[in-house]
Order: sequence, then C-alpha cells, then structure tokens
Amino acid sequence: MKAVPAAALWLGLAGLLPFAGGALAALGLLGDLAGPDFGLRVLSAYGAAILAFMGGCLWGFAAKAGRAEWKWLAFSVVPGLWAFSAAFSPAPLLSLMLGYVVLLALDTMFRLERIAPDWWMGLRLPLTAGVLICLGAGAMAG
Repeated sequence: MKAVPAAALWLGLAGLLPFAGGALAALGLLGDLAGPDFGLRVLSAYGAAILAFMGGCLWGFAAKAGRAEWKWLAFSVVPGLWAFSAAFSPAPLLSLMLGYVVLLALDTMFRLERIAPDWWMGLRLPLTAGVLICLGAGAMAG
C-alpha cells in the first residue's frame, strides 16, 4: 500500500473536527459553548453531508479509471441516498453509522478493483474509525 498523500491525510483529519466537536457537544462536554441538542444536529447534518460527499469521490474514481459503468456508478450513489434517508430515520446517527460501514465496504470493493488509488484504504480505515466513534458517542448521548 502506498503512503497516503500528505494533503489528503491532513484534510481528512481536519474533516474529523466537526465530528469530534459534535460528539463532545452531544456528550455535554462543551459547557456553554454548545449544548447536546446542537451536537446531535451537527453530527446528523455533517455526517450526512460527508457520507454523500464520499459517494461523489467513488463516482469520480470510476469516471477517472474509465469504469463509468452502471455497476460502479450505481454503487457510488448509494452513500448519498443513504445519507438522505438517514434524515428520516427514527435513529439518524445509528443509520449514519451503518451507512459508513457500507461505505467502507464500497471503498474496499473500489480498491480491490483498482478503481480507487493505492493509498485509499490507508486513509479510509482510520477516518471511518474516527467517524464511527464520534457518531457512536452521539448516539449514546442522544
């Protein structure tokens, strides 16, 4: 596995900051700065936005790799549809958590087919773990 490019790593880690802030707020650890309800809204909204964004990444990988076939493009829209449906779930954070697990499976498929770059899983595994921890903390708090 190739090393994750520095820009992708740092921007990916920066993308965890709203998840971490949302989780801390949901747990009531930010005091007057942000309350639990705000934290849960941050986790739901940002979690859905990033899940949909990640589907767009998969679409881009398929297009760039010359694999813009029904199968790969259809797989790439799953995260966006999942993110949208999570907004209507009685347990949106749990729904998003499952969506990120499905996304990780899609990431793995795209990598095994050599559609995603060599370094992709080296980025996706730790970021997904961070996202799941934060969403899980919010789900337990909510």
